Amino acid sequence: MLARPAPKRRPVSSADAPGVPARRAALRLLDAVLRRGLALESALDGAAQGLPPADRGLAHAIAAEVLRRLSDLDTLIDSATARPLPHDAKARFVLRIALAQAFGLGTPHHAAIATVLPLVDGGPRKLVHGVFGTLMRQNAALPEIPALPPGLATRWRKSWGAPMVEAAARAIAAPPPLDLRLRDADDTASLAEALQAQSLMPGHLRLPAGASVPDLPGFAEGRWWVQDLAASLPAQLLGSGGGRALDLCAAPGGKTLQLAAAGWDVTALDISESRLARLSDNLARTALSAEIVVADALQWEPETPFDAILLDAPCSATGIFRRHPDVLYRARSAIIAETAELQAKLLARASGWLRPGGRIVYATCSLEPAEGESQVAAFLKAHPDFAIDPVQAGEAPPEIAPDPAGWLRTLPTMFADKGALDGFFMARFVRAN
Repeated sequence: MLARPAPKRRPVSSADAPGVPARRAALRLLDAVLRRGLALESALDGAAQGLPPADRGLAHAIAAEVLRRLSDLDTLIDSATARPLPHDAKARFVLRIALAQAFGLGTPHHAAIATVLPLVDGGPRKLVHGVFGTLMRQNAALPEIPALPPGLATRWRKSWGAPMVEAAARAIAAPPPLDLRLRDADDTASLAEALQAQSLMPGHLRLPAGASVPDLPGFAEGRWWVQDLAASLPAQLLGSGGGRALDLCAAPGGKTLQLAAAGWDVTALDISESRLARLSDNLARTALSAEIVVADALQWEPETPFDAILLDAPCSATGIFRRHPDVLYRARSAIIAETAELQAKLLARASGWLRPGGRIVYATCSLEPAEGESQVAAFLKAHPDFAIDPVQAGEAPPEIAPDPAGWLRTLPTMFADKGALDGFFMARFVRAN
């Protein structure tokens, strides 16, 4: 898709009716993701500039709901027009926003349409009003199971089979539950009772989506932090500490907290100073410690080797589509190939920083074999002094069985009846003595 100029940012105006500024920001967000290929989170500050927190949150919620149900929304729109609107037509974008509110967010129909009509003028305004009215009179509805983007569904079906694609579609129908990782696994039972949460393994709790994190019991005391169950497994594969560990590409820092809580002397390295600020806050809140280094891993050199290294490498992020539905539309083949090349460079570089006998865990939040299984094969071929250190059955919940080759992969089919999991790949290597 050819890049187009970003839409001119209209400042928040006192002439805007209540609710319109949030919808205008949602329109900017969708433009940033679908036409300019930006991440939803990184586009939020610019799109919602000048808005109060409540409107900022609403704009994000609307845009995310549109992205979860984009294919289905477009099918509805096309069913009510004489000919399909251009994919990037403003009228289509505005209709997506109105329908996502009406069908997905429970917005009264009159408010859903009234707050988007000021975003279009002239003929498109009449078109938007007419299409929306037609669909409401027809009692139109979205299907129970969302449709994934066709190209992505085909790719995942080839890699993981039809049941995984169906599970992924079900998983994206609503915001995912809230997972917490406990500082002390011995607190699991008491905190589960206090939070009225379920636990899928020791040290983990799961709550329904929508909880106010700072208001939950144990937050102020630093007894837990937010982290998806799948995202907690790579650090768990390094076990308890007793030596020096490097958390490479550490931000936002959940794995650093895990390693520190397990007794490791942790160095947390990331290129983003702003994202590491969140880690600093959480270290202070949890009374854990780590050395924080702001640096480019492709340029940085440690003074001495490490006993353990965790590389949660940059990737296409297709595995976290439940929380970030924008990745379904941004993670094209070129992006996957580009990030896979970066992962190979980082893994090769990090392997040289490990002492003999040490272990390195390579992980990605990706559902693409090029960012997982294929990386293992290439790395072992190029580094004969390394071997797979197979993951044992007891190192993860029984529902997450290690692959016979020794690595671990999580898929949306796992814990599907309890809110599902993010998609992760992880492999543990040991360096020969």
